Amino acid sequence: MKEFFILIKRFLPPYKWDVVQNFIYNFFGALFGAFSFGLMIPALKILFKTEDIVVEKTNLTFSLDSVTDNFNYYLSQVIEKSGQDKALVYLGLFIVLTVLFKVGFTYLASFKMIAIRNGVVLNIRSLIYNKILKLPLGYFTEEKKGDITARMTSDVQEVENSIMNSLEMMFKNPVIIVISLAVMLYMSWSLTLFVFIMMPVAFFIIGRIGRSLKKQSTKGQNKLGEIMSIIDEDLTGLRVIKAFTAEEKASARFEKENRSYMLIMNRLMWRRYLAHPMSEFLGTVVMIVVLWYGGSLILGNEGSLGAAEFIGYLIFFYSIINPAKAFSQALYSVEKGLAAMNRIDHILEAESNITEKENATTIPSFESKIEYQNVSFAYNSATVLNDVSLTIKKGKTVALVGQSGSGKTTMVDLLPRFWDVNDGQIKIDGIDIRDLKLKNLRSLIGNVNQEPILFNDSIYNNIAFGVEGASEEDVVNAAKIANAHNFILEAENGYNTVIGDRGDKLSGGQKQRISIARAILSNPPILILDEATSALDTESEKLVQEALNNLMKNRTSLVIAHRLSTIRNADTICVLHKGKIVEQGTHDELLEKGGHYKKLHKMQMY
Repeated sequence: MKEFFILIKRFLPPYKWDVVQNFIYNFFGALFGAFSFGLMIPALKILFKTEDIVVEKTNLTFSLDSVTDNFNYYLSQVIEKSGQDKALVYLGLFIVLTVLFKVGFTYLASFKMIAIRNGVVLNIRSLIYNKILKLPLGYFTEEKKGDITARMTSDVQEVENSIMNSLEMMFKNPVIIVISLAVMLYMSWSLTLFVFIMMPVAFFIIGRIGRSLKKQSTKGQNKLGEIMSIIDEDLTGLRVIKAFTAEEKASARFEKENRSYMLIMNRLMWRRYLAHPMSEFLGTVVMIVVLWYGGSLILGNEGSLGAAEFIGYLIFFYSIINPAKAFSQALYSVEKGLAAMNRIDHILEAESNITEKENATTIPSFESKIEYQNVSFAYNSATVLNDVSLTIKKGKTVALVGQSGSGKTTMVDLLPRFWDVNDGQIKIDGIDIRDLKLKNLRSLIGNVNQEPILFNDSIYNNIAFGVEGASEEDVVNAAKIANAHNFILEAENGYNTVIGDRGDKLSGGQKQRISIARAILSNPPILILDEATSALDTESEKLVQEALNNLMKNRTSLVIAHRLSTIRNADTICVLHKGKIVEQGTHDELLEKGGHYKKLHKMQMY
């Protein structure tokens, strides 16, 4: 339970006033509940005729004896004036009134608990999502996307169902149990001491079963994450699965993991559903033992309780059985939820190595040059860039070419700090990019990728994405420059057409032109183009290339290209080979050298 209290300490402070009110309402609800049960004793005494009439009123003080004596006095007055039948009616009405107060305060406590429970879940979801946005790209290369999705969805749902739904029981039931036990101690300390000896044994047995739930639940959540990863992979690669007639293989892989998950959940639910019968059985055993022990004391005239008091005592004891059972079931749920919370913490506690310095500065605009100074970078232990130096002056276009794996994409990813260099520096206008605020740095840079990244939203919102206060005229102008305006007007709802998941309602060329329009609207001084035309047909490539030329006007551009024909007019072409710049110059200069670039050029020409 230590982890549960740590969880409470982490997420409840914003709702501390709600917690205080919940406790107050639970306290008064339990108090009126105990009072309503306590009124049963004088009612039983009237029925059994075991209580003498009280004729003298005592001074009312804040003691249970004083309250009891005064109540018995007023009850005796009612019996003398109206008879026992009427006294029972009045007593019954009074009990109804106390129960009304009890359920009223109980509802108010639940009312406050709703705000606490849903607020905590809201905060957890927001924390995970914001953490995901802040984590470096390297984190997502190490983790499975489906498992991350499972942690954000099913694990949060499990925390909500298991822990948050148990909070009410964890807050309310201990108050009821404590107040009932206090009354029981007052009525008979010896009998209650006997109860104290019996109850821990029951809770120990329940606790042992509950602890086994957490381990099994962790296995279940991990397995669900694997299933989500398989679903995500297969949906993304459905075209490949069908093309290679691998449906049976994919189905067999999914069935294996799905059946494994079923077996884990069977074992988990067998233990979970053991909670209620086990707690009910142990509660009944304790009840029977207390009934035997207390009954033997009364029959032997050894205790301070009479028959009516003993029945009242049993009513109080029974009133803690259900809360105790619910409390034990809450323990089961909390253990299961803590397993899900541990998986969520795997994301929340992940460290981001892309951090912003406390005294980070900003630059209003890009004025002079970008410098790569002796830059080296490695993924884990694999070296990708080795002592690379390059100067890119404002307004120039620099193309990066080379074989796959030579470090081209890594080189441009280092500029917006998707990764940080291991050695060396990257400077903009003489300032190390690690000294700049991240938002300021990335606002200077626009990206157009090989695979356009679009959202399941309208064309208008995709173009205006990330640009605050963009007018309709601005969006339309950006679309016109990107050669996208005409096909947008032909769409079903024009600029308000929803383009589907990842823009799948559009062709490759249309998606790329929407992506270019987005970059035009953001108007960055520095532009990164990563294979922006490599996946397009000839006609689409022509339209996209025109849009790119419009985009690149008066901008500093870093272009990654496999098609050398697209970068013939670049101011500088850098040839990368095994993480180093091995050649540098214009298209004609590099052809004259007869080195790596000429070999690449020949391979594409023939």
